[in-house]
Amino acid sequence: MKAEASALAGDLGTLTTRARAASAAHMGSAGRRKSGTGENFWQYRRHTSEDGADRVDWRRSAREEHLFVRETELETARTFLFWVDPSPGFNWSSADNVPFKADRALLLSMALAGALSRSGERCGALGGGRGPVSGARAPSRVGEDVRNFSAAMPFPKPPRDTAAVVVCSDFYSPLDEWRARLTPIAAKCRDGVLLQVCDPIEEAYPFNGRVRFFRPGQDRERLIGRAESIRDGYLDKFTQRRTDMLNLAGELGWRFVTHATNEEARTPLGKLAHGFTISGAAA
Repeated sequence: MKAEASALAGDLGTLTTRARAASAAHMGSAGRRKSGTGENFWQYRRHTSEDGADRVDWRRSAREEHLFVRETELETARTFLFWVDPSPGFNWSSADNVPFKADRALLLSMALAGALSRSGERCGALGGGRGPVSGARAPSRVGEDVRNFSAAMPFPKPPRDTAAVVVCSDFYSPLDEWRARLTPIAAKCRDGVLLQVCDPIEEAYPFNGRVRFFRPGQDRERLIGRAESIRDGYLDKFTQRRTDMLNLAGELGWRFVTHATNEEARTPLGKLAHGFTISGAAA
């Protein structure tokens, strides 16, 4: 998966991120309005375990209980955090030749992290337990930490510092649950994307006749004698959920992107990157 993610990241090229004026007031966000290493353009961010001791600005740090790093405008990096739903229903595929939803979401997350990290952005997992990193190790860090998620873990709390967030799921859990999970994070993180990844049969419902349905990760089954009889009702609910999630993303000030796993992986990647970037150039 690492090689495939790297190839997809290459398709995006080098991304120059766009920081909102509102988030530029927070430590760790990026202006990037001018390039250069001049001392006229700098800001402080909190020191992380990934920074060496030689990067600490001791004069600034002496005024507070935290350590701070001084960065020039060119070096100032934004933080991007990724979360992939670890529930059994997301770790599922309808056929051997169709990717698992969770695998596709992870691939897209690693690819976007790779493209962003090439321009110096820091990437990590939301609730991953380790700080974000930049450079060549960023995609692997995202992949490793996301793979450690489990369905038993609670949904992550807002990060300590401001960040841009990508949340990947099929979003089939109750809408109120998603609102309760995401609202606190959106209050801290002004930039975000909800990426809905679905299996093609979930979008099309191609069932007829006698069909036995089951819920992944559970023993529950339901036998439908005439599966076609509930097609319209199912598709109405499926469409309504997408509309609800689109509206929720709007409430949060985020964006909503959809993707089916039988599509090319590069199809949603540009949409994911678009809201965070002002330009992309071939590497």
